[in-house]
Amino acid sequence: MFELLMMWDWLSFALRWLHVITAIAWIGSSFYFIALDLGLRKAADLPAGAHGEEWQVHGGGFYHVRKYLVAPSEMPEHLTWFKWESYSTWLSGAALLMVVYWAGGELFLIDQSKADLTLWQGIAISAASLSVGWLIYDQLCKSGLAERPTLLMVLLFVLLVVMGWGLNQVFTGRAMMLHLGAFTATIMTANVFFIIMPNQRIVVADLQAGRTPDSKYGKIAKLRSTHNNYLTLPVIFLMLSNHYPLAFASQYNWLIAALVFLMGVTIRHYFNTCHARQGNPTWTWLVTALLFLGIIILSTFGLENEGDAEDQAALRGTALVMAQTEGFEEVHELVLGRCSMCHAREPFWDGIRRAPKGILLETEADVARQADAIYLHAGVTDAMPPANVTFMEPEDRAAIRRWFRAAQM
Repeated sequence: MFELLMMWDWLSFALRWLHVITAIAWIGSSFYFIALDLGLRKAADLPAGAHGEEWQVHGGGFYHVRKYLVAPSEMPEHLTWFKWESYSTWLSGAALLMVVYWAGGELFLIDQSKADLTLWQGIAISAASLSVGWLIYDQLCKSGLAERPTLLMVLLFVLLVVMGWGLNQVFTGRAMMLHLGAFTATIMTANVFFIIMPNQRIVVADLQAGRTPDSKYGKIAKLRSTHNNYLTLPVIFLMLSNHYPLAFASQYNWLIAALVFLMGVTIRHYFNTCHARQGNPTWTWLVTALLFLGIIILSTFGLENEGDAEDQAALRGTALVMAQTEGFEEVHELVLGRCSMCHAREPFWDGIRRAPKGILLETEADVARQADAIYLHAGVTDAMPPANVTFMEPEDRAAIRRWFRAAQM
């Protein structure tokens, strides 16, 4: 049993490592080509069909890149395809989702306080959510809205917000954020697999057959590629959010996700405008900062606390006097009953052989040392216990907040 658990942990680690590596490759190539495309310059000696060129220097050498809007007059002998970065990112992410959120569904996927679902029902919703967004989005793109790209982007944003709200009705906050990221990433990879690559193959086949390629295929692929560019940064945020309870454990986490998508637009608009040499829209940074401020406010808004300013001050407090503060005994008993089955020197929760992140919550000294984490994860937010599997009540969380704040006075 121990060997099996060890191998399972290493599988999760290996998949996470692979996912990060492939995502770096995909995002890097995406950002590079968008910047390259926007920065192309006209030149007098451009060959027929060429849209622009760019001279670049990197790694001690010079590169001369030219772009053809449709295709060159002759098929080149060597052609590099950019597709496996996207495919491998999605495949490794899907595998990681299965290992963490399907195999560990009782802890990380289903929130029984939101929906009375069995594990297999939660997994079915998880799997279905990855494809439904693509089907709706693809139909929107094929409905004629491609000629109205701004309206199409607005409808895509509405789709993402509705999906985030819907996922939050059945999943834990952590799982909602992760699945919304996977939902978005599926749209992006499906764009590559079902639209961009097939259209490029049609153009290549026409060249090989001596036919003149239709420019519409490149136009369609460019639209989907642009959407992918604006969705990249929000996906990264959503994938990282599971490490930060203030992002995923708020009752307004789906609105936080919505603001993150808007931040992705403002940030990419700045860089895309600069790459296209169309100005320096510094106003986007002010808007981004205001959106992020809104996220910070939403992360604790509506929680049963006595003031955000006090919360922020308390988070900076020291735990040196925690054990002597009134209410400590009650909190210690709460933590023992709700948290120590996992956060113990010898955990007895099935499937956990060592305390998550090495955090121990057994003795009075353990609880005093981890006061900040207890306050943040179980007092200010409901991140812990995961999926509230040990049924920590609102009054229990209020007791944690009272104890922590009293120590800061």
